[in-house]
Amino acid sequence: MKIQIPKGTFDILPYCAEEPWQQSDLWQSVEAVICETAREYGYKEIRTPIYERTELFDRGVGETSDIVSKEMFTFDDKGGRSISLRPEATASVMRSFIEHNLAQAGSIHKLFCLGPMFRYERPQSGRYRQFHQFDVEAIGAAGPEQDAEVIDLLCQIYRRLGLKNLKVRLNTVGDSESRDLYRTALIDYFKPHFEQLSADSKIRLEKNPLRILDSKAPEDKQLVLEAPSILSHLNPASQRHFQEVCRLLDQIEVPYEIDDRIVRGLDYYNKTVFEVTTEDLGAQNTIGAGGRYDGLLATLGGPDLPGIGFATGLERVLQVMLSQKSPVGKKARPLIYFIPLGDEARTKCFLLATQCRHNKIAAEVDLQSKKVQTGLQNATKADAVYCAIVGSDELKSGRLQLKHLESRQTSEANLEQLLNHLQGLVV
Repeated sequence: MKIQIPKGTFDILPYCAEEPWQQSDLWQSVEAVICETAREYGYKEIRTPIYERTELFDRGVGETSDIVSKEMFTFDDKGGRSISLRPEATASVMRSFIEHNLAQAGSIHKLFCLGPMFRYERPQSGRYRQFHQFDVEAIGAAGPEQDAEVIDLLCQIYRRLGLKNLKVRLNTVGDSESRDLYRTALIDYFKPHFEQLSADSKIRLEKNPLRILDSKAPEDKQLVLEAPSILSHLNPASQRHFQEVCRLLDQIEVPYEIDDRIVRGLDYYNKTVFEVTTEDLGAQNTIGAGGRYDGLLATLGGPDLPGIGFATGLERVLQVMLSQKSPVGKKARPLIYFIPLGDEARTKCFLLATQCRHNKIAAEVDLQSKKVQTGLQNATKADAVYCAIVGSDELKSGRLQLKHLESRQTSEANLEQLLNHLQGLVV
């Protein structure tokens, strides 16, 4: 019996992918653009394990969040310790920041990471049980400039990937004083409608009523529309911070719309929260989101430093790119494909290909085909730019013909000076 891939996961393949977005060369191209952009903004890479102690996510993400209460892959290891596959990256980055005393390295810390996350959800288009996120965390700066920079970085990444028709939706959930006022207002509003709330929202009303605003249950949505707005319950400090974030985004020409129903799905957010949405993904229309989380480090036992970040799902980004026919990076392809005829020619082609590779020229050798036509077909499948047939005549004369596979034009080259000839070619 064939063993099949687990539900909610997928392979990323070099070819023959069921979906175009599952091709590895496309992933490499997108990851390169994302990481290069982050580095230009001053962010440095951090890598954390894909599993952590479950208590990290209980404390860091929040027990009232859907992620912790419903979606984590949790198990006991052989030592009886509760372990969870990471459902998001921020808590892991904070744990690493604290454990390795990174605060001693300076006052501002700008980090990024990229890798798989895990949530036990119903698989559907744009949502998988193993998915990949690019994550940014800026620690140490409390000012609105840091908020604007993080939002601009996310938008710049999408711009460089050629994404169009995106919306930046912006809100604030205020500081702790503002949220206490708002929490009371929400409880007062929802209590008379208690019996109309979904089962989950009845629990949220006591534990964290802001979570009700994030509910997807049909019975909650109409009630949420009439709920009080956080923007009417901000204290002066939270109001000034939000107004300054908006002013800065206006100055750097990042378009946005204010949506006072955005609270995000994680308990650690405060002040600025945001989402980037598209109309090209159906129900799963958010491709990137984030917000400020001042106090999270202290909650986890670290220094009391402010922070803000975002995450963007790579599967959704790739699907939107293909839906919008966005230009993708160059595919990796051999510049030269050697087709040897005979044992002596095979050895010579192997040596030539190795010389090319050592000089950063992509080269392939057909080591199996015994017929020229089959070799040419293989060169075309490999998407090579040029191919060269090398047999006894070429070995004797020291000359070969380079065939451009797209134009079908040929040019002659010296066998012993082939490397110099290839280095002068423009692909």
